[in-house]
Amino acid sequence: MNRMEAEIPEGMNPDARETWPSHDLIESWLGDSMYDFQLRPGEDVVVDADDPEAVAAARRFRDVLGRFASGVTVVTAISGGEPVGLTCQSFSSVSLNPPLVVFIPSKTSRAWPMIQRSGRFCVNFLADGQAELSNQMASRGVDKFAGVSWSPSEQTGSPILDGTLGYVDCKIQSAHEAGDHYVVIGRVLDLGIPEARSEADKPLLFFEGKYATTDS
Repeated sequence: MNRMEAEIPEGMNPDARETWPSHDLIESWLGDSMYDFQLRPGEDVVVDADDPEAVAAARRFRDVLGRFASGVTVVTAISGGEPVGLTCQSFSSVSLNPPLVVFIPSKTSRAWPMIQRSGRFCVNFLADGQAELSNQMASRGVDKFAGVSWSPSEQTGSPILDGTLGYVDCKIQSAHEAGDHYVVIGRVLDLGIPEARSEADKPLLFFEGKYATTDS
C-alpha cells in the first residue's frame, strides 16, 4: 500500500468499504416496502412506502430542492490502477486560503469507497452537450469509462475528461458522515481550463429533475 492509500481522511472509518453491505444485499433487505426517490443523477433515496407522510415529505423535499439549479460534475480518481468516477451535483468551493472544495457523495455510491481509499480526486465541470457522459458516469453495472477520452492530471493522476469546462485536482482532507451522504473536503493541488475552451461555452445544468442549459 502506498502512502496516499494509507492516509485515511479525518472522520472516515478506515474499514468503511469492507464493512458496507453490497448494493444488491441492501436492495434484498428493503424488498417492495420501500420507495425510491431520485434527487440527482445516479442517486436514489429510499423512503418507507408504507408511511404516506414520509413519502409526501420526501416528494416535497425533492420538488422544492429541485428548484435550485446546479452545475453537473464528474468526480474521478484512479483506484487499484483503474479509473473510477461518479456524477455529482453537490459540489462547491469552500475556501480560497487554503484552497478547499467540497463534494457530497451518497452512502450508496459504489465509486466513493474507491475514491476514498485512493485519497485523491479530480472534479470535472461538464459542458452543455455532455448529458450522456453524465448519465454514463451515474450508471451502475457498466464500464463507465468505455469510449470516454481522458488524460491523467499532473498532481494525482486522476482522469481529466475531454470536453469539460474545467477541473480541480485535489487530495482528500477530511470526510464526515451527514445523514445518507458523506461531506468530503478536498485540498486543491491544481486546477485548470482546457485550452480549447472559450468564454462562450455553456455549462450543463440540472433543474427540476432534468438537464438544462443557460439558454433553457
